[in-house]
Amino acid sequence: MKQPARLLAGAIAVSSMAFSMSALAQATITVSTWGGPNHGVNTIVWPTWKAWIEEATDDRVTVEVVHDMGPPPAQMEMVADGIADASWIFHAHMAGRFLATQLPEFPTFEEFSSEDASAAYWHTHQEYLQQANEHRGVDVVAMGVHGPGQIFTRDQISSIDELAGKRLRVGGGVMSGLAEAMSVTGVAIPPTGTYEAASQGVVDGAMLTLESLRSFRVAEVAPHTLTVDGGFYRGSFAIVMNPMFWDQVSDEDRAAIENVSGERLSRLFGYMMDVSDQRGVEFGEENGATFTQASEKDIDHLRGVSSNLLDAWSESVKSRDVDAPAALAFFHEQLVNEAAEESIAASVVSN
Repeated sequence: MKQPARLLAGAIAVSSMAFSMSALAQATITVSTWGGPNHGVNTIVWPTWKAWIEEATDDRVTVEVVHDMGPPPAQMEMVADGIADASWIFHAHMAGRFLATQLPEFPTFEEFSSEDASAAYWHTHQEYLQQANEHRGVDVVAMGVHGPGQIFTRDQISSIDELAGKRLRVGGGVMSGLAEAMSVTGVAIPPTGTYEAASQGVVDGAMLTLESLRSFRVAEVAPHTLTVDGGFYRGSFAIVMNPMFWDQVSDEDRAAIENVSGERLSRLFGYMMDVSDQRGVEFGEENGATFTQASEKDIDHLRGVSSNLLDAWSESVKSRDVDAPAALAFFHEQLVNEAAEESIAASVVSN
């Protein structure tokens, strides 16, 4: 009886090992996504990251993207609670929680790519911002910066003075401070709700990126754009994961996934934003959108507004152990360095 018992125990052990290996081989990162199905994050970022992960892990780990699991402001909580393994978050959607992440949002009045900015932001986060512990409960695997935020209106305007009293969609963060300084009534609406709000007259326009002309159908309801070189503002994003996901994969596969995340995934996110902005402008031009450059007088006014906002922000993040002047200087230094790097475009797999 002892030998069969030993054989049975051995069989159970082998079976358990095989099950464990099978579980590892079939690990899937469930990504919750928002934005329309044609948004660049869904057509460029997730397919490319999936391809990178599958190649890096010899297909032991894959990615499954699920739409409409929850609204944009709920994404971080959903990942922290394990409803999804990963998602992308816009920091300004969670008012009060994030302050350090406003660093790349302030206007610079200079042109630079979102790809370079996102890579620079990743390094700045790792060096100066992560100690603020604003992403507690999740792991940050990439940081992102969207393209130049501009102002879209239903009626054509030619100066900032003409914005006074208008109701514009805002997403929080630095853009809310800018809206107040321009005597604009900010209405907090996710980008996905802009089309409906504008078409129903709830807002007169929106503060959004150029890609929204196409991605969020803004060209149909607010076709006139007031622009500033480098944007009135930028927007801060992160791609986050539930820390418990790592229990499903080996240390080797975790290292492989992290190797195709970080700076590489951040750069991919920024590249996607650059491509999406270009497509948005082309779509707008094809559908009668207009683009008006802000005057030098308006830009001088914005410089003063931006300086005041930066001073207030620098003071506010002291309590979160962030050395704002050093972090800002490092970010701009990294931005120059990243501009010399080769674009990630050649390695992108897109639909």
